[in-house]
Amino acid sequence: MELDSIVGFLENKSILVTGATGFVAKIFVEKILRIQPNVKKLFLLLRAGDTKSATQRLKNEVTGKELFRVLKEKWASNFNSFLSEKLTPVPGDISCHNLGVADSNLREEMWREVDIVVNVAATTNFDERYDVALGINTLGARHVLDFAKKCVKLKMLLHVSTAYVSGERGGLIQEHPFKMGETLNGTFGLDIEEEKRVMEERLNELQLEGATQEAITLAMKDLAMQRAKMHGWPNSYVFTKAMGEMALGHFKENLPLVIIRPTVISSTYKEPFPGWVEGIRTIDSLAVGYGKGKLTFFLGDPESVIDVIPVDMVVNSMIVAMAAHANQPCEVIYQVGSSLKNPLRYSDLQDYGFRYFSENPWINKDGKAVKVGKVTVMRTMASFHRYMAFRYLLLLKGLQIVNTAFCQYFRGMYTELNQKIKFVLRLIDLYKPYLFFKGVFDDMNTEKLRMVLKASGAEADLFYFDPKCIDWEDYFMNTHIHGVVKYVFK
Repeated sequence: MELDSIVGFLENKSILVTGATGFVAKIFVEKILRIQPNVKKLFLLLRAGDTKSATQRLKNEVTGKELFRVLKEKWASNFNSFLSEKLTPVPGDISCHNLGVADSNLREEMWREVDIVVNVAATTNFDERYDVALGINTLGARHVLDFAKKCVKLKMLLHVSTAYVSGERGGLIQEHPFKMGETLNGTFGLDIEEEKRVMEERLNELQLEGATQEAITLAMKDLAMQRAKMHGWPNSYVFTKAMGEMALGHFKENLPLVIIRPTVISSTYKEPFPGWVEGIRTIDSLAVGYGKGKLTFFLGDPESVIDVIPVDMVVNSMIVAMAAHANQPCEVIYQVGSSLKNPLRYSDLQDYGFRYFSENPWINKDGKAVKVGKVTVMRTMASFHRYMAFRYLLLLKGLQIVNTAFCQYFRGMYTELNQKIKFVLRLIDLYKPYLFFKGVFDDMNTEKLRMVLKASGAEADLFYFDPKCIDWEDYFMNTHIHGVVKYVFK
């Protein structure tokens, strides 16, 4: 593996990016445009019915964001003309054949011009409907591969997965590809076509029964969890992403394939500026809840390692891998995380959160500063269930008895509390595998990529992705939590 100039490699290249409105895709697009203005074209696949709505989504959800501030300052009055020259919004849907691109002229142009396909499209919801998760994360990956094979100038396909396709394994988790049909619990019979058949059969049953949309959604979520757990995965997100990897590896033929497996992705470390983040990401839901005074206890092992990696480091690893493997028939897995080289513990996160919000309290809608305290830590599921029983379930039981005695007078209150308890228990069931996670992600391949980058010379500073350079205390206290408060808190 050798590496010439990465910036030079990107010159005059046409790149198809799926999932273009997603967090990682936006950072990727901004970086490419900023470092290589002579990139030929970025075709951006957006879920939209037509070109007009795709163009509107691109402006509202991508280039209109503060993320593009640095680029806008650089190009000044020429910003919009630069974007219109370099970016082509493509209305489509990766869950459909030919990526749902209806415009035959645009399809032909892409097959003729595209050098690199970058698949970032995904549903990352742990509790997604099975038809949606399977359609995007598994069948969508196959559709992207089929489309890529029609691109006559194609140099490689880069697919963004997740390190957590490993499920609940402990110990050192290596950068191994999945074999088709492989499961995490040793069962046999995992078959993507069979999973599709089971999903479609259940969906048809529900529709024939005249089930409401709400009932169909709940049933499809339950089916997703059932199928995932049956084969050893904790939720539908990582299960369908694992099957997506299997499909790509099995059907790729001689096409160069790189799979990036990031861990928990956080705000920008440095570029285009520190602390930019969008949407409530996994760890940020804890920060939001805690800062607003709503999170009073934490379930999990405080000494467990939480593997966090800033989004700009993920994007840099993607770009370096693209340049390193173009035109080389391969299937390479890169796990991009920090748990091996620079581990961060839940106890560190709790400390940073307490100190940050003590010094910078959130002002609530009444104009009052929210006072935060140390959270109660429950180290086992047993202690959590005892807490729930004492704090809420006894109250629920008492309310049920009173409600019966008063002829259902308190029915609304009982129903609301019951729904809240069920919601919390479902969330805990979804996140439990990560709150007690004992795995460490090996990054031997990623380290080799870093070494090749370092040996290549001057561009190592431009495409940094070494987690050892991160001072977690400084990053969380001065960059990440501030970014979450600025961009995510409402």
